[in-house]
Amino acid sequence: MKISYNWLKQFLKIDWSPEQTGELLTDLGLEVEGIDTYQSVKGGLEGVVIGEVLTCEKHPNADKLKVTTVNIGADTPVQIVCGAPNVAAGQKVPVATIGTTLYTEEGEAWTIKKGKIRGEESHGMICAEDELGLGKSHDGIMVLSDDLIPGTAAAEIFEIENDQVFEIGLTPNRADAMSHWGTARDLKAGLLQKDINLELITPSVSAFHVDSRTLKIDIDVLNKELAPRYCGVTLSGIKVKASPAWLQHRLKAIGLSPINNVVDATNYVLHELGQPLHAFDASKISGNKIEVKTLPTGTKFTTLDGVERELHEDDLMICDAEKPLCIAGVFGGLNSGVSETTTNIFLESAYFNPVSVRKTAKRHGLNTDASFRFERGIDPNTTQYVLKRAALLIKELAGGEITSDVLDFYPKKIKDFEVRLSFENAKKLIGEDIPEETIKRILSSLEIKVNNVTEAGLGLTVPAYRNDVQREADIIEEILRVYGYNNVGITKKLNASIASTSKFEDYKIQNIVGTQLASKGFFEIMSNSLTSPDYIKLVDQLKEEHNVAMLNPLSSDLSVMRQSMLFSGLEAVAFNINRKRADLKLFEFGKTYHSYNGNREELKHLALFATGNQSYESWLSSNRQSEFFFLKGTIATILSRLGISRFNESASKNDIFSEGLSLGFGKNTFVNFGLVKKSILKHFDISQDVVYADFNWDTILEFVKHNKISVKPIPKFPEVKRDFALLLDDSVTFESINTIAKKTEKQLLKSVNLFDVYQGKNLPAGKKSYAVSFTLQDENKTLTDKQIDKIMNKLQQNFENQLGAELR
Repeated sequence: MKISYNWLKQFLKIDWSPEQTGELLTDLGLEVEGIDTYQSVKGGLEGVVIGEVLTCEKHPNADKLKVTTVNIGADTPVQIVCGAPNVAAGQKVPVATIGTTLYTEEGEAWTIKKGKIRGEESHGMICAEDELGLGKSHDGIMVLSDDLIPGTAAAEIFEIENDQVFEIGLTPNRADAMSHWGTARDLKAGLLQKDINLELITPSVSAFHVDSRTLKIDIDVLNKELAPRYCGVTLSGIKVKASPAWLQHRLKAIGLSPINNVVDATNYVLHELGQPLHAFDASKISGNKIEVKTLPTGTKFTTLDGVERELHEDDLMICDAEKPLCIAGVFGGLNSGVSETTTNIFLESAYFNPVSVRKTAKRHGLNTDASFRFERGIDPNTTQYVLKRAALLIKELAGGEITSDVLDFYPKKIKDFEVRLSFENAKKLIGEDIPEETIKRILSSLEIKVNNVTEAGLGLTVPAYRNDVQREADIIEEILRVYGYNNVGITKKLNASIASTSKFEDYKIQNIVGTQLASKGFFEIMSNSLTSPDYIKLVDQLKEEHNVAMLNPLSSDLSVMRQSMLFSGLEAVAFNINRKRADLKLFEFGKTYHSYNGNREELKHLALFATGNQSYESWLSSNRQSEFFFLKGTIATILSRLGISRFNESASKNDIFSEGLSLGFGKNTFVNFGLVKKSILKHFDISQDVVYADFNWDTILEFVKHNKISVKPIPKFPEVKRDFALLLDDSVTFESINTIAKKTEKQLLKSVNLFDVYQGKNLPAGKKSYAVSFTLQDENKTLTDKQIDKIMNKLQQNFENQLGAELR
């Protein structure tokens, strides 16, 4: 939210610096994230002075140029070459002197330099209004009043607005502060706490009166639950034109573009007092009647942006006797707004149900200044006051008359909140005993009425516009933020409890694995649990009926909870590849969400992604790809670190992989991993291979909790290695060799390693050669050749008998 300091000073006559004011606003909970400078003319016309053209002669080398001498208040006149057709001797003109920086309409800076134009020296520039940012005309130079004195700074002649604009990071609960008036209310309370008592000046509406009753538009509110209050008045004989400079400066300072005097007036009052308004062209209201109601689902309506939208049966609409005119509290209609030909208007000021407005805005993907305020809850009791303020302002800017009484539909007044405050509870929560008189003064400064006082506490009435203050704790928070968090003393004694936790806590195991992955060059990512429902179409195993859908989605691309960690990770991969980061190793701890027969389920996962090279390019290392076996090795180290050494290996049945494996024990699957299918990668515009692993984290945690760590001394006796070169069928896997070997010798065989694979020349068709090493060790004595030969012969026989192997 942007707040203009000049505008704020219209409510409080404060003489503090913007920095001091910003600091106090931050202390009050309206965090000032930055202070920007606004200038109605960029650069502030610095270096531009008033000059008097003394002579004006034709340029000797150019037909359309003239050589002038100009008095700019210096000791001697300067020569300036000028191409404007209207330049003449005796004129008073604006002159940009050497070194002056001017700005184009797009904001690009350029500097006036001494130079030669067609052989004649030029020491400055006589300016047109568009060159100074004072208008759009470029027909000729600006000719100023004859009574101006040469050398006078142009900034003293023209009305230039210089302002400081606060960028406030407003929290969603502070609907009351979404205006200059609301911000000033808080600032007044903060100043009072510093013993600075300033009057809060609000716009007067005492001049409001009905000039005639010639244009009456009836109001019929058919849905009072969604529109608890609705006010309207008509103005006739107005003239739509550009707004005056002061109003344009106010709007531009907070980032708004002026449109015309009527629309600008409603925007001005919106940001001044926090009440959204809407002006309808009265000639486009059929039957001279406004109906506030809902319409059937599927009704077509074209909004101001030219988009045709389908309405929902819960969308509150402002209609006339025949058609819809506006989505209440959100966006106006294309064919009912104010235009240059408008002469009569119907001005609306209302209080709409915040929940209804929020759902409608989200449903149609609209976020306007009006919906931003309505959906958070505005003040229902200033609706008519703001309407009168806007009507008077429009009358001032556009002329015309007020031609109807104010119609105010408010059948059931929205009540203020009654809250009880305990002094003891306030002391307990704040941590300091604030004097009762100070508490009462703070509450009064926030317009919270003190009804009764007892020794134990206060009976309070909170105004309806503070819809975030309805509990005792909210009252205490209000007291504390005005009293000042920084003013609460720090105790010298600190009490703390030491929690006893298990070493198998989820976060501890995550830290172990995360640290291990980071040491291997992986980067942790955190992706959105909300995702697109279209992704499940890429995988047959994911079903639409298992989606957990959002009741009020932010957008169609974020309308369901993810069923798989894959797609959000591939979005991150694609994002990085598109930015020339093709070598990626990523991991993420997260959850997937599923719905089975009405029951929802959350499952924890660890996802790994790898693509491109394993390491960055270096003269010292070759570029090895992050392929299937790299990922398998990474998975093996994770499981080993967690003490999971017993698991089986089988082909993965998950259809996201073109090649994949599952690791598990019994009916429990620890991890599925493999090479992601090209068809899935194509959907994300990824052309390089991606390997992906999906750990069932819940299962792993259960195994880790029951895992027993055993310790034994390092063997004193040497280990022995023996190799076999085995000729095998193509279909034989290393896992089958490993399994047979472990069953053949369970005590002395410590490890089996495949160190070479060969296929091709000099081998029969359908055959391959495996070079396998076997590590043998007896922990109690040194192995003899006889023992070793016996084991190796037995291994050879089993390989020959069970796998059809031959020794090469």
